[in-house]
Amino acid sequence: MSSQAVKLHIQDHHVILDNGILQVTLSKPGGIITGIQYNGIDNLLEIQNKESDRGYWDLVWSEAGSVGTTGTFDVIKGTKFTVIVESEEQVEISFTRNWNHKNKHVPLNIDKRFIMLRNSSGFYSYAIYEHLKEWPPFNLPQTRITFKLRKDKFQYMAIADNRQRNMPLPDDRLPDRSEVLDFPEAVLLVNPIEPEFKGEVDDKYQYSSKNQNLQVHGWICMDPPVGFWQITPSNEFRSGGPLKQNLSSHVGPTCLAMFLSAHYSGEDLVLKLKPDEPWKKVFGPIFIYLNSTPEAIDSLSLWEDAKKQMVTEVQTWPYKFPASTDFPPSHERGNLSGRIQVQDRYLSDTYILAKGAYVGLAPPGDPGSWQRDCKGYQFWTRADENGYYTINDIREGAYDLYAWVPGFIGDYRYDETINITAGCNIDIGDTVYKPPRSGPTLWEIGIPDRSAAEFYVPDPNPKYLNKLYVNHPDRFRQYGLWERYEDLYPEEDLVYTVGVSDYTKDWFFAHVTRKQVDGKYQGTTWKIKFQLDHVNQTKPYTLRIALATANVAELQIRVNDSKTDSPLFTTGVIGKDNTIARHGIHGLYWLYSIDIPGTLLLEGVNTVFLTQAMSSSPVQGLMYDYIRLEGPSSSTST
Repeated sequence: MSSQAVKLHIQDHHVILDNGILQVTLSKPGGIITGIQYNGIDNLLEIQNKESDRGYWDLVWSEAGSVGTTGTFDVIKGTKFTVIVESEEQVEISFTRNWNHKNKHVPLNIDKRFIMLRNSSGFYSYAIYEHLKEWPPFNLPQTRITFKLRKDKFQYMAIADNRQRNMPLPDDRLPDRSEVLDFPEAVLLVNPIEPEFKGEVDDKYQYSSKNQNLQVHGWICMDPPVGFWQITPSNEFRSGGPLKQNLSSHVGPTCLAMFLSAHYSGEDLVLKLKPDEPWKKVFGPIFIYLNSTPEAIDSLSLWEDAKKQMVTEVQTWPYKFPASTDFPPSHERGNLSGRIQVQDRYLSDTYILAKGAYVGLAPPGDPGSWQRDCKGYQFWTRADENGYYTINDIREGAYDLYAWVPGFIGDYRYDETINITAGCNIDIGDTVYKPPRSGPTLWEIGIPDRSAAEFYVPDPNPKYLNKLYVNHPDRFRQYGLWERYEDLYPEEDLVYTVGVSDYTKDWFFAHVTRKQVDGKYQGTTWKIKFQLDHVNQTKPYTLRIALATANVAELQIRVNDSKTDSPLFTTGVIGKDNTIARHGIHGLYWLYSIDIPGTLLLEGVNTVFLTQAMSSSPVQGLMYDYIRLEGPSSSTST
């Protein structure tokens, strides 16, 4: 490590941050990262790209009232450069772009910051977005930082211990080397430069990750052995909660720091500012970490080192060094602790420990509203095996306390809004979550964990293979799995018999459409058959259906009569998660409780018909998380 002081070199059109370990060059006053020099490589970024297309903050925005998740793509270029801190220990610089009625940019003041510390093998970046009350409203579907690395250097990508590999080149996606599949993001490599990739599918969405797992990812150059890593030490500034999926790294070689996106959620996670609504948010800081090793044979150890650095960054969060007063250090934040238990009298006469519960603070709203929140900050943790939890370093403000417990359906919200102040240590003691329940469980399908991963995920069509996911826990990330439903059920739809069928083998992971001979698609109806020895016709039974995702789908429920015109229940058209097409296993969570009059049920064999009625696309459909039939309420506890 160098002990050289941090230096700032200001030129006519560029500024350079230099601490003797690396040098970072940015355009002035734009604040575009044009070069990163490290370990003898003059520039880790793609030198064949224009300077404005190497490392940058970007966003997508649209006019208020617009529908959908697209809009105007904007690489954010500052109009003013300012030195915030300049010392031997630290340099922090700012590139600002302020809005006025004369320009055509998104109505935001944007302040991009870059920090370099002494003896640090990397640099930090964060930004402050601010919208004033009197400014025009608008939509913001996405914002992020993008790095485009040298394709001749960085060809090995690592996202997780079991998700890393040599990657195709961006040239392999060109028309003469690939074949576009159902979506432009997905291509079949038919004539790649490296023959090992022939016949594989490349799709950036195959490398998405949940926020809670997306703390470090990046690329390795084998000669010389160098790693480029994007480390996100906190999720407080990301939208959608811990399970929200975001892009990470993908062919380019591209490395992303995603802050706000509508992926796997649709328009529900487009930030929409209303008239007269002020808004301000700090995104980041994130850390760009560079490492190296003398021996090429040790190049994969760079991933292990990057994980250790990630732990260090997490432990030092919130950072002390950002100079903006909009980023509060630890002593200006508060802490909260407590214990959560579950009460379900049909499972236990005593409280159940909420082992591994997800517990979080998010802006006030309805139970579960945190998964659609994209304006505020969120702070999440996992409860221990006894249900105890602590959330530290919470920004000041008013929050609701939310939770959900793996193994139980539904969402918990604490009754009172919690006000976090600087230095507070709030212990709210014991709280009890009472999950939806009307009567004893007659049967259930799946595991209530907000994912469809436990159901049957088929092998992919061999011509649509990604070798990384062969014999992999994330086998659902293969392309085209929705087509396999038709292969497995060419004429008759899925029939599941309670007590006989096995949901890990007999319940297809996605309820999708079927392609007809004329090329059009039709809705599909699944059947759940079950036996009732006795029926109480004077009381209702309750069907609980938890969905892991939905994409322009309509789920209709009928009982014992599939021909009736009016279903007993319909969700209406819901969801724009696009999870099926993007190789996910969950998107937004939906929970429905349907009362079934006892008069509709029979002593003997009964059938619940699940119809997914929307049928204009092969990727319309939904994924189930969990289904349960409850008997009528009774005074008994089991």
